[in-house]
Amino acid sequence: MYKNFFKRFFDFVFSAVLIVLLLPVFFAVWLLIRLKMGSPAIFKQARPGRDEKIFYIMKFRTMDNAKDSFGNLLPDEARLTPLGKFLRKTSLDEIPQLLNVFKGEMSFIGPRPLLPQYLPYYTEEEKSRHSVRPGISGLAQVSGRNCISWDEKLAFDVKYVKNVSFLSDLKIAVLTLKKVLRCEGVNCVPNERSLCEERGGGK
Repeated sequence: MYKNFFKRFFDFVFSAVLIVLLLPVFFAVWLLIRLKMGSPAIFKQARPGRDEKIFYIMKFRTMDNAKDSFGNLLPDEARLTPLGKFLRKTSLDEIPQLLNVFKGEMSFIGPRPLLPQYLPYYTEEEKSRHSVRPGISGLAQVSGRNCISWDEKLAFDVKYVKNVSFLSDLKIAVLTLKKVLRCEGVNCVPNERSLCEERGGGK
């Protein structure tokens, strides 16, 4: 009952309330980005959602458009601005995802939506992560955030899907809030290879 009805009901109600309450913060961050980095202030990227349906995730922009002498964009770490670092550290860059939750494309809690090009590299069991709406935060994020391997992240996603409940979502929400306030697990990236690079050799 919770998974099929109340979870979406809570997502809709709480996202609507938070959108209203955080409007001043939203516009303040939007204005800062426009002044520091220009337009657009919101970054949109295609991601697979529930049943692998593609939607566009929204986040505040954290990188500029700096290019090398050949006109190619510089690596992500070279384009991440001081403001962008602050937004990521405080998770303020995630605020626009409340709109994704309100529209039903995402949930507050669920497996983080990854890139579409990763779809061919999941095992059959890992594909179950798309049987629920993707989340702003999930079990993998409170279990290590950026500090665990791809195999571990996907294993946590599968575990979450198998055990969706109100209490598990509440626990993840509380742990997420604690991690955000403490800025834990943001800069720890032991393995920067993509899932395609990790598993591509075996496909």
